[in-house]
Amino acid sequence: MEKLGLNEIRDMFRDFFVSKGHYAAGSASLIPKNDKSLLIINSGMAPLKPYFAGVETPPSKRMTTCQKCIRTGDIENVGKTSRHGTFFEMLGNFSFGDYFKEESLTWGWEFITQYLKMPTDKLWATIYTDDDEAHDIWVKLGMPEERIVRLGKEDNFWEIGLGPCGPCSEIYYDRGEEYGCGDPDCKPGCECDRYIEFWNHVFSQFSKEEDGSYSNLAHPNIDTGMGLERLACIMQDVDSIFDIDTIRRILDAVAKMADVKYQAGDDTADVSLRIITDHLRSMVFMIADGIMPSNEGRGYVLRRLIRRAARQGRLLGIKEKNFLAELMDSVVEVSGSAYPELVDKYDYIKKIITIEEEQFAKTMDKGLGILEEYAAALERSGRTVLDGADAFKLYDTYGFPVEMTEEILADRSITVDMDGFKDNMNRQKELARQGQKSTAEVAWKDAAEYDKLPKTEFLGYTETEAEAEVLYSSSNDGKDILIFDRTPFYATGGGQLHDAGVITVAGNDYHVVDVTKENDIYLHFVDESADAVSAGDKAMLKIDAVCRNRTARGHSATHILQQALKDVLGDHVAQAGSYVDEAYLRFDFNHFEAMSFAQIKQVEDIVNAKIDAFLPIRMQEMKIEEAQKLGATAIFGEKYGEIVRVVSMGDYSVEFCGGTHIDNTGKIGAFKITAEVGIASGIRRIEAITGTQVIDYLESKESLISNVCTAIKSNPNDLEKRAAQLVADNKELEKTVKSLKADELAGALDDVILAGVDINGIKLITRRFDNTDVEQLREMADAIKSRESKSIFVAAAVNDGKIAIIVSVSDELVSDGFHAGKLVKEIAQVAGGNGGGKAGMAQAGAKDVSKLDEAFALAEKLVVSK
Repeated sequence: MEKLGLNEIRDMFRDFFVSKGHYAAGSASLIPKNDKSLLIINSGMAPLKPYFAGVETPPSKRMTTCQKCIRTGDIENVGKTSRHGTFFEMLGNFSFGDYFKEESLTWGWEFITQYLKMPTDKLWATIYTDDDEAHDIWVKLGMPEERIVRLGKEDNFWEIGLGPCGPCSEIYYDRGEEYGCGDPDCKPGCECDRYIEFWNHVFSQFSKEEDGSYSNLAHPNIDTGMGLERLACIMQDVDSIFDIDTIRRILDAVAKMADVKYQAGDDTADVSLRIITDHLRSMVFMIADGIMPSNEGRGYVLRRLIRRAARQGRLLGIKEKNFLAELMDSVVEVSGSAYPELVDKYDYIKKIITIEEEQFAKTMDKGLGILEEYAAALERSGRTVLDGADAFKLYDTYGFPVEMTEEILADRSITVDMDGFKDNMNRQKELARQGQKSTAEVAWKDAAEYDKLPKTEFLGYTETEAEAEVLYSSSNDGKDILIFDRTPFYATGGGQLHDAGVITVAGNDYHVVDVTKENDIYLHFVDESADAVSAGDKAMLKIDAVCRNRTARGHSATHILQQALKDVLGDHVAQAGSYVDEAYLRFDFNHFEAMSFAQIKQVEDIVNAKIDAFLPIRMQEMKIEEAQKLGATAIFGEKYGEIVRVVSMGDYSVEFCGGTHIDNTGKIGAFKITAEVGIASGIRRIEAITGTQVIDYLESKESLISNVCTAIKSNPNDLEKRAAQLVADNKELEKTVKSLKADELAGALDDVILAGVDINGIKLITRRFDNTDVEQLREMADAIKSRESKSIFVAAAVNDGKIAIIVSVSDELVSDGFHAGKLVKEIAQVAGGNGGGKAGMAQAGAKDVSKLDEAFALAEKLVVSK
């Protein structure tokens, strides 16, 4: 058996099944596509579920893949064992109603014995207890009867809920008696380490029905899975995934940076090396597939992996600030040829890891200090459980992962009250939910009446007014609702605000202030009482066309904006939220840092160029499969039916969208970005205006410029030059004032020292300084230290109502146990402030000027008591 490299094995597997008529598909993204049951792809079969379910047509009835996978269920064991890992690759060959058991097992046997050249006397097979067909195939292939093991449903029958299921056959490799338990009857199924299962062939031939029975599938399927890393362990004759060629190269890079040797007798260091190695692979692949660090969902999984790896680096003593970003090179080197996205997105991946490392460094510094205080208090009191509220405060206020709190405290035999932590988490979520209630969440006494009405026919894509019949009216708790059989009014949805307008019934006008949609029934909220309106009345519904046009052009602009952001920032950009009304638009998107002025300008220019191109805007309804073939962008997490509406801005932008749009990009008129801000970790927001709003915006800027010119006695053409001169003049004046103040303070040094009091040989000086730079007080403090070997200087600088307090302690008194940081913290609290610092010099901020005398008095008491 030849010792093949991991990359070589992957290529051999693909080429073998291509020779058997299989279509070789690339690995799917780690982000599941239209599958809310999974957070992250965790098996080779997961991305192919639509093919097995018959929802989508596969590119071929025979397929083979090598799928990227992430599993974090056993994350606490990663590094502690030789087998556990979060990232792995799954080799697989699949049949969608084409070949079945005989071909699957025959080709499997051919590949492992003739191509991989595994010794046949080392191979075993397990089958489902009743699967005589699989048994006969194995015998025909040459597997000795005694090495075919029948196991029960728990081991060799694959089913998840109802639907397709069936028996499976697993292939095992015998590592030898030295790995066994000593039982003469030891064989696959035993709990010892002798037999390694490495290839599972699942035969989906039944369908489990609701009554618990099984029926035969008309077209049985084949689904096989073989862990690439596990297979490489066998082929390279190593006991651990961390010893196979590609992964060991990453581990060696980590060990080199940490300046430690792997397996040199330090088990703790070995665990850290394995954790960092594994998590590096996961984070690089996850980021390459568009997952961003965040505090929820798959983003939290990524953040947790980065932070676990970063902490292990600290434990190893790695000093490099962004060591994970440097070590990612080793992952790209060993996997870049098989996964070119790692090379294509190299700079982006490095940037994301760097930012996350830097953020975590700040989190660690704050969180570790507080956690140390908690742990010390517990140990002093003899308790061994950290309160759930304290763990939640670390998580919620300082971003300190609760898993990390558990890991760190475990080293000190302290546990965390996780029930208490979850209670606090749930309480916070409930408060957030209560803060998000809208007008649509009103409890109607007779909601059941309109809930049974037929769906409203929406005419708003083509009509701005329409006659309709009243189906329902209600006046309840000050909310008046009208429901019709048809309507041109757009209901709030997809980020677009509802239409405004007027409804006329029996000569009375009702002004629409809100429109919502529940189960495709449109609820029109009106300002006037609806008591006089009855079911069966005829009505005229007319939307405000100007309001609709302004909103529609803003909505069309968001589509162009999204594609422009992808063009400028990268394909990782994805919509995270949006809002459009007649006044402005906002668009939230995934990105790791603030956009530069040049990037904002570039995006703006692209959008305006598409406006000037007068691109036709097409709105088409089609089957979702057709839309996907067009490359239409879908919003992640949105649920789409079989028929979808696709909006195209020429050939530039193609998106799923149910909103209203104009028919040509030229009608947007103009586009101007007014703000770009961060709203959450990894989420940016752009606010922008279109059309006549841009004119209003420019007029306001012109007015501002005119007012500034008047104030500084300039004209618009010379404004920039005049402003620069004023700034330069002001800086010179500030320098002069600062110099004069420094001379004044230097001259007053003797008076300041003489004003101090003597406390048992210690010179304590307390003084308030108005309109004085803190840096000047620090210079004075150094001068006092040089003059008085046993001195404490407490000074308060008051500037525009703000207070800065500094405490300076001479070196001799520091040696005696005085600490400026501790002193300033207590002193500042009297005046409503806080702070800290080193033993020799510290600073604090305060709020209440009237309390400064009390603060100085406390300083004297503290020195006396010391």
